Amino acid sequence: MWQYLLKRLVHLIPLLIGVSLLTFLLMSLTPGDYYTTLSQNPQISPEKLAELRAKMHLDKPWYVQYLYWLKGAVRGDFGYSIAYKVSATELILSRLWNTFVLSFAATVLVWLVAVPLGIWAAVKKDSWVDRACSLIAFIGLSVPEVLLALLALLFAASTGWFPVGGVQSALYDLMTPSEKFWNRAHHLVLPTIVLAASSLAGIMRQMRSNLLDTLRSEYVTTARAKGLGEGRVIYQHALRNAINPLLTIFGYSLAGLLSGAFIVENIMAWPGLGRLTLEALFAKDYQLVVATVVMATGLLVAGNFIADLLLAWSDPRIRLK
Repeated sequence: MWQYLLKRLVHLIPLLIGVSLLTFLLMSLTPGDYYTTLSQNPQISPEKLAELRAKMHLDKPWYVQYLYWLKGAVRGDFGYSIAYKVSATELILSRLWNTFVLSFAATVLVWLVAVPLGIWAAVKKDSWVDRACSLIAFIGLSVPEVLLALLALLFAASTGWFPVGGVQSALYDLMTPSEKFWNRAHHLVLPTIVLAASSLAGIMRQMRSNLLDTLRSEYVTTARAKGLGEGRVIYQHALRNAINPLLTIFGYSLAGLLSGAFIVENIMAWPGLGRLTLEALFAKDYQLVVATVVMATGLLVAGNFIADLLLAWSDPRIRLK
């Protein structure tokens, strides 16, 4: 187990270096920098701008800037945000929690709803239950997250049942601890549903398909021939093998949730890592953009690692080698 973990960490290092290097290169190909906009201000002299650029190493080639950034990243310093006037590490950590909460809530919702619905649809194949689940899956996969987020905002604005954007209310600091919890949970409902919609539909269809294939297996037929009850056949014999492919795609579903979170955060004004990345990109805050992309990559690798561990736990035939 520890050897496997060490091996994954060793593989993570060149991956993060490659991602950060590519991000730096792409950012360098865009015209101008953060101080280009300030150059239109007559109160700021060209000499002052040149001094500021030199301080942030923006007057040097992109690969030299990258080496300066990499030197700090090795020490845990991911640079300085010019736009926010604060350390990039401090800023990312303050936003990362919001993205984690949103992605975690969406993941829990997806698996708690999609797996039981997929099992129910497979057991009740060709019934009204199966058709209703197919309709839910069709809608979830067909409606883009952008449109769904806009419809959710329209619903919140029309009914007043949910807040329109944000992670907390304006009077949050005056609330009691229990009121703060429910206030944040209230703000979390709509973004979670929007983010979970497409993944829920995909995992539900996958669960249904896997279970139907497993129920046609010879060992399931043998179990039925021995007189075992249908519930025991499904839940003790077929389900464990049917769910293994879902554990394999867990990492990919997490990747989908993180990329979807970037869209949901920007449309629904959720102050997370995705919204921070877009704001930094528009401001040409190079070091902050690279730091957020590297952090998102690390989260995706962590999701795939968790998927490998769950698969090894579920299937004794699999060993972490």
